[in-house]
Amino acid sequence: MNLSRQQKDKYNAPRYRLVVRHTNRKVVCQIIYPTIGGDKVMCQALSTELPNYGIKAGLSNFSATYATGLLVARRLLKKLDLEEAFEGVEEADGEEFHIEEEVDDDSRRPFKALLDIGLVRATVGAKVFAAMKGAADGGLHVPHNCKRFPGYEAPEERGAEANFEAEALADRIMGRHVAEYMETMEEEDEEKYKQHFAEYIKHGIGADDVEDMYKDAHAKIRENPEFKKKEHVDQTTLRKGNKVCDASGTILYTRNKKISMQERKNTVAQKIASARKALLANAEEDSDDEE
Repeated sequence: MNLSRQQKDKYNAPRYRLVVRHTNRKVVCQIIYPTIGGDKVMCQALSTELPNYGIKAGLSNFSATYATGLLVARRLLKKLDLEEAFEGVEEADGEEFHIEEEVDDDSRRPFKALLDIGLVRATVGAKVFAAMKGAADGGLHVPHNCKRFPGYEAPEERGAEANFEAEALADRIMGRHVAEYMETMEEEDEEKYKQHFAEYIKHGIGADDVEDMYKDAHAKIRENPEFKKKEHVDQTTLRKGNKVCDASGTILYTRNKKISMQERKNTVAQKIASARKALLANAEEDSDDEE
Protein backbone atom coordinates (compact mmCIF):
# COMPACT_ATOMS: atom_id res chain seq x y z
CA MET A 1 0.00 0.00 0.00
CA ASN A 2 2.81 2.44 0.87
CA LEU A 3 4.46 1.75 -2.49
CA SER A 4 1.34 2.98 -4.31
CA ARG A 5 0.35 5.88 -2.06
CA GLN A 6 0.59 9.26 -3.80
CA GLN A 7 0.68 12.76 -2.34
CA LYS A 8 -2.17 15.05 -3.32
CA ASP A 9 0.20 17.95 -4.02
CA LYS A 10 2.27 16.00 -6.58
CA TYR A 11 -0.11 16.70 -9.49
CA ASN A 12 -0.96 13.01 -9.98
CA ALA A 13 2.69 12.10 -10.57
CA PRO A 14 2.79 8.26 -10.65
CA ARG A 15 4.99 6.22 -8.32
CA TYR A 16 6.63 3.50 -10.35
CA ARG A 17 7.38 0.06 -8.92
CA LEU A 18 9.85 -2.59 -10.03
CA VAL A 19 7.74 -5.70 -9.47
CA VAL A 20 9.66 -9.00 -9.31
CA ARG A 21 7.85 -12.33 -9.17
CA HIS A 22 9.18 -15.89 -9.38
CA THR A 23 7.43 -19.05 -10.54
CA ASN A 24 8.87 -22.56 -10.71
CA ARG A 25 10.09 -22.03 -14.26
CA LYS A 26 10.53 -18.32 -14.92
CA VAL A 27 11.08 -14.83 -13.54
CA VAL A 28 8.74 -11.89 -14.24
CA CYS A 29 9.98 -8.29 -13.96
CA GLN A 30 7.59 -5.41 -14.59
CA ILE A 31 7.57 -1.63 -14.25
CA ILE A 32 4.11 -0.76 -12.90
CA TYR A 33 2.37 2.42 -11.80
CA PRO A 34 -1.00 2.69 -10.01
CA THR A 35 -4.11 4.45 -11.26
CA ILE A 36 -7.66 4.73 -9.96
CA GLY A 37 -8.70 2.14 -12.52
CA GLY A 38 -5.95 -0.29 -11.47
CA ASP A 39 -2.26 -0.89 -12.02
CA LYS A 40 -0.79 -0.20 -15.46
CA VAL A 41 2.21 -2.13 -16.77
CA MET A 42 4.67 0.19 -18.47
CA CYS A 43 7.28 -2.40 -19.37
CA GLN A 44 7.82 -6.12 -18.86
CA ALA A 45 10.60 -8.68 -19.22
CA LEU A 46 10.45 -12.45 -18.73
CA SER A 47 13.30 -14.86 -18.17
CA THR A 48 11.76 -17.03 -20.91
CA GLU A 49 13.06 -14.39 -23.34
CA LEU A 50 16.67 -15.05 -22.31
CA PRO A 51 17.21 -17.90 -24.82
CA ASN A 52 17.08 -15.17 -27.48
CA TYR A 53 20.23 -13.76 -25.86
CA GLY A 54 22.07 -17.07 -25.44
CA ILE A 55 20.92 -18.22 -21.98
CA LYS A 56 19.37 -21.58 -22.84
CA ALA A 57 18.99 -23.16 -19.38
CA GLY A 58 18.56 -22.21 -15.73
CA LEU A 59 15.89 -19.58 -16.41
CA SER A 60 14.89 -19.15 -12.76
CA ASN A 61 18.25 -19.04 -10.95
CA PHE A 62 20.07 -16.02 -9.48
CA SER A 63 22.04 -15.24 -12.65
CA ALA A 64 18.96 -15.40 -14.87
CA THR A 65 17.08 -13.14 -12.45
CA TYR A 66 19.86 -10.54 -12.72
CA ALA A 67 19.74 -10.75 -16.51
CA THR A 68 15.95 -10.31 -16.49
CA GLY A 69 16.28 -7.20 -14.30
CA LEU A 70 18.92 -5.85 -16.68
CA LEU A 71 16.63 -6.58 -19.63
CA VAL A 72 13.61 -4.74 -18.20
CA ALA A 73 15.80 -1.72 -17.35
CA ARG A 74 17.38 -1.43 -20.79
CA ARG A 75 14.01 -2.07 -22.50
CA LEU A 76 12.31 0.68 -20.51
CA LEU A 77 15.10 3.21 -21.09
CA LYS A 78 15.08 2.45 -24.81
CA LYS A 79 11.33 2.96 -24.85
CA LEU A 80 11.80 6.39 -23.23
CA ASP A 81 14.84 7.27 -25.40
CA LEU A 82 17.06 7.35 -22.32
CA GLU A 83 19.34 4.40 -23.10
CA GLU A 84 22.28 6.64 -24.06
CA ALA A 85 21.83 9.07 -21.16
CA PHE A 86 21.85 6.31 -18.52
CA GLU A 87 24.08 3.42 -19.52
CA GLY A 88 24.64 1.99 -16.05
CA VAL A 89 27.40 -0.60 -15.53
CA GLU A 90 28.91 -1.98 -18.72
CA GLU A 91 30.36 -5.13 -17.09
CA ALA A 92 28.83 -6.61 -13.96
CA ASP A 93 31.42 -6.61 -11.17
CA GLY A 94 29.17 -6.76 -8.10
CA GLU A 95 30.28 -3.36 -6.82
CA GLU A 96 27.72 -1.05 -5.29
CA PHE A 97 26.31 1.27 -7.95
CA HIS A 98 23.70 4.02 -7.87
CA ILE A 99 22.90 5.81 -11.14
CA GLU A 100 21.75 8.97 -9.34
CA GLU A 101 25.29 9.48 -8.02
CA GLU A 102 26.69 9.44 -11.57
CA VAL A 103 24.33 12.10 -12.96
CA ASP A 104 25.14 15.81 -13.08
CA ASP A 105 22.74 18.35 -11.64
CA ASP A 106 22.16 19.90 -15.06
CA SER A 107 21.23 16.66 -16.83
CA ARG A 108 17.97 14.74 -16.81
CA ARG A 109 17.02 12.84 -13.70
CA PRO A 110 17.13 9.04 -13.92
CA PHE A 111 13.97 6.96 -13.96
CA LYS A 112 13.07 6.01 -10.39
CA ALA A 113 11.28 2.78 -9.44
CA LEU A 114 10.72 1.26 -6.00
CA LEU A 115 11.33 -2.46 -5.52
CA ASP A 116 8.19 -4.54 -4.94
CA ILE A 117 9.01 -8.08 -3.75
CA GLY A 118 5.46 -9.13 -2.85
CA LEU A 119 5.26 -11.88 -0.22
CA VAL A 120 8.88 -13.04 -0.57
CA ARG A 121 10.89 -12.99 2.63
CA ALA A 122 13.66 -10.37 2.42
CA THR A 123 16.60 -12.61 3.33
CA VAL A 124 20.27 -12.20 2.43
CA GLY A 125 20.86 -13.61 -1.05
CA ALA A 126 17.18 -13.76 -2.11
CA LYS A 127 16.79 -13.84 -5.89
CA VAL A 128 14.46 -10.83 -5.99
CA PHE A 129 17.44 -8.65 -5.08
CA ALA A 130 19.31 -10.01 -8.10
CA ALA A 131 16.62 -8.44 -10.32
CA MET A 132 16.99 -5.19 -8.38
CA LYS A 133 20.77 -5.24 -8.90
CA GLY A 134 20.29 -5.96 -12.61
CA ALA A 135 17.87 -3.04 -12.96
CA ALA A 136 20.22 -0.72 -11.05
CA ASP A 137 23.20 -1.77 -13.18
CA GLY A 138 20.99 -1.29 -16.23
CA GLY A 139 20.49 2.40 -15.49
CA LEU A 140 17.36 2.64 -13.32
CA HIS A 141 17.30 4.50 -10.03
CA VAL A 142 16.21 1.81 -7.57
CA PRO A 143 16.87 3.01 -4.00
CA HIS A 144 18.70 0.24 -2.13
CA ASN A 145 21.73 -0.75 -0.09
CA CYS A 146 23.93 -3.87 0.01
CA LYS A 147 22.48 -5.50 3.12
CA ARG A 148 20.60 -8.21 1.21
CA PHE A 149 23.25 -9.06 -1.38
CA PRO A 150 25.41 -12.20 -1.18
CA GLY A 151 28.74 -11.30 0.35
CA TYR A 152 27.34 -8.89 2.93
CA GLU A 153 28.29 -9.43 6.58
CA ALA A 154 26.71 -7.33 9.29
CA PRO A 155 29.04 -5.69 11.82
CA GLU A 156 29.67 -7.74 14.94
CA GLU A 157 29.63 -4.71 17.20
CA ARG A 158 27.55 -1.56 17.21
CA GLY A 159 29.35 1.26 15.45
CA ALA A 160 31.65 -1.05 13.50
CA GLU A 161 31.72 -1.09 9.72
CA ALA A 162 29.93 -3.80 7.78
CA ASN A 163 31.84 -6.03 5.37
CA PHE A 164 30.69 -6.42 1.78
CA GLU A 165 32.56 -8.61 -0.69
CA ALA A 166 31.57 -7.56 -4.20
CA GLU A 167 33.33 -10.62 -5.62
CA ALA A 168 30.80 -12.93 -3.94
CA LEU A 169 27.94 -11.07 -5.62
CA ALA A 170 29.78 -11.10 -8.96
CA ASP A 171 30.18 -14.89 -8.69
CA ARG A 172 26.41 -15.25 -8.38
CA ILE A 173 25.70 -12.82 -11.21
CA MET A 174 28.06 -14.59 -13.62
CA GLY A 175 26.95 -18.09 -12.61
CA ARG A 176 30.29 -19.19 -11.20
CA HIS A 177 28.52 -20.95 -8.32
CA VAL A 178 26.58 -23.00 -10.90
CA ALA A 179 29.79 -23.91 -12.72
CA GLU A 180 31.45 -25.07 -9.49
CA TYR A 181 28.41 -27.17 -8.59
CA MET A 182 28.41 -28.72 -12.06
CA GLU A 183 32.07 -29.70 -11.77
CA THR A 184 31.62 -31.18 -8.30
CA MET A 185 28.53 -33.18 -9.21
CA GLU A 186 30.06 -34.49 -12.43
CA GLU A 187 33.02 -35.86 -10.48
CA GLU A 188 31.03 -37.31 -7.57
CA ASP A 189 27.83 -38.60 -9.21
CA GLU A 190 27.67 -38.59 -13.00
CA GLU A 191 24.13 -40.02 -13.17
CA LYS A 192 22.81 -37.30 -10.90
CA TYR A 193 24.73 -34.72 -12.95
CA LYS A 194 23.07 -35.89 -16.17
CA GLN A 195 19.66 -35.74 -14.54
CA HIS A 196 20.11 -32.42 -12.73
CA PHE A 197 21.76 -30.54 -15.61
CA ALA A 198 19.90 -32.21 -18.48
CA GLU A 199 19.01 -28.88 -20.12
CA TYR A 200 22.62 -27.67 -19.94
CA ILE A 201 23.85 -30.91 -21.51
CA LYS A 202 21.12 -30.76 -24.17
CA HIS A 203 22.34 -27.34 -25.33
CA GLY A 204 26.03 -28.24 -25.01
CA ILE A 205 26.72 -25.99 -22.03
CA GLY A 206 29.54 -27.20 -19.80
CA ALA A 207 30.95 -25.82 -16.58
CA ASP A 208 33.57 -23.83 -18.49
CA ASP A 209 30.91 -22.21 -20.70
CA VAL A 210 28.60 -20.83 -18.02
CA GLU A 211 30.39 -17.56 -17.24
CA ASP A 212 30.93 -16.69 -20.90
CA MET A 213 27.26 -17.46 -21.59
CA TYR A 214 26.07 -14.83 -19.10
CA LYS A 215 28.71 -12.31 -20.10
CA ASP A 216 27.73 -12.55 -23.76
CA ALA A 217 24.03 -12.36 -22.83
CA HIS A 218 24.55 -9.09 -20.93
CA ALA A 219 26.25 -7.59 -23.97
CA LYS A 220 23.45 -8.74 -26.29
CA ILE A 221 20.78 -7.35 -23.97
CA ARG A 222 22.44 -3.95 -24.06
CA GLU A 223 22.76 -4.14 -27.82
CA ASN A 224 19.09 -4.88 -28.50
CA PRO A 225 16.65 -5.16 -25.57
CA GLU A 226 13.48 -4.80 -27.66
CA PHE A 227 10.73 -7.40 -27.33
CA LYS A 228 10.37 -9.82 -30.23
CA LYS A 229 6.92 -11.19 -30.95
CA LYS A 230 6.67 -14.84 -31.87
CA GLU A 231 5.48 -15.52 -35.38
CA HIS A 232 1.91 -16.81 -35.49
CA VAL A 233 1.74 -20.31 -36.91
CA ASP A 234 -1.57 -21.58 -38.28
CA GLN A 235 -1.97 -25.10 -36.99
CA THR A 236 -4.74 -27.45 -38.07
CA THR A 237 -5.88 -29.80 -35.32
CA LEU A 238 -7.84 -33.01 -35.62
CA ARG A 239 -9.73 -34.85 -32.90
CA LYS A 240 -9.46 -38.61 -32.51
CA GLY A 241 -11.67 -39.50 -29.58
CA ASN A 242 -10.23 -37.70 -26.57
CA LYS A 243 -6.92 -37.07 -28.35
CA VAL A 244 -6.21 -33.84 -30.23
CA CYS A 245 -3.62 -34.30 -33.00
CA ASP A 246 -1.94 -32.08 -35.57
CA ALA A 247 -2.04 -32.62 -39.32
CA SER A 248 0.75 -35.23 -39.15
CA GLY A 249 -1.10 -37.29 -36.53
CA THR A 250 1.13 -36.34 -33.57
CA ILE A 251 -0.85 -36.13 -30.33
CA LEU A 252 -0.72 -32.56 -29.01
CA TYR A 253 -2.84 -32.95 -25.87
CA THR A 254 -5.73 -34.85 -24.35
CA ARG A 255 -9.13 -33.24 -23.93
CA ASN A 256 -12.22 -35.21 -22.97
CA LYS A 257 -15.02 -34.93 -25.47
CA LYS A 258 -18.14 -33.21 -24.12
CA ILE A 259 -21.16 -35.52 -23.89
CA SER A 260 -24.85 -34.65 -23.75
CA MET A 261 -27.17 -34.98 -20.77
CA GLN A 262 -28.84 -38.05 -22.28
CA GLU A 263 -25.47 -39.74 -22.80
CA ARG A 264 -24.54 -39.09 -19.18
CA LYS A 265 -27.85 -40.58 -18.02
CA ASN A 266 -27.28 -43.65 -20.19
CA THR A 267 -23.80 -44.07 -18.72
CA VAL A 268 -25.18 -43.93 -15.18
CA ALA A 269 -27.95 -46.40 -16.08
CA GLN A 270 -25.40 -48.84 -17.50
CA LYS A 271 -23.29 -48.63 -14.36
CA ILE A 272 -26.35 -49.28 -12.17
CA ALA A 273 -27.37 -52.26 -14.33
CA SER A 274 -23.88 -53.77 -14.23
CA ALA A 275 -23.73 -53.29 -10.45
CA ARG A 276 -27.08 -55.04 -10.00
CA LYS A 277 -25.96 -57.88 -12.25
CA ALA A 278 -22.80 -58.31 -10.18
CA LEU A 279 -24.81 -58.35 -6.93
CA LEU A 280 -27.20 -60.98 -8.30
CA ALA A 281 -24.29 -63.12 -9.45
CA ASN A 282 -22.66 -62.93 -6.01
CA ALA A 283 -25.98 -63.78 -4.32
CA GLU A 284 -26.42 -66.88 -6.53
CA GLU A 285 -22.88 -68.04 -5.72
CA ASP A 286 -23.53 -67.67 -1.99
CA SER A 287 -26.77 -69.67 -2.23
CA ASP A 288 -25.04 -72.44 -4.19
CA ASP A 289 -22.29 -72.64 -1.54
CA GLU A 290 -24.87 -72.96 1.27
CA GLU A 291 -26.61 -75.87 -0.50
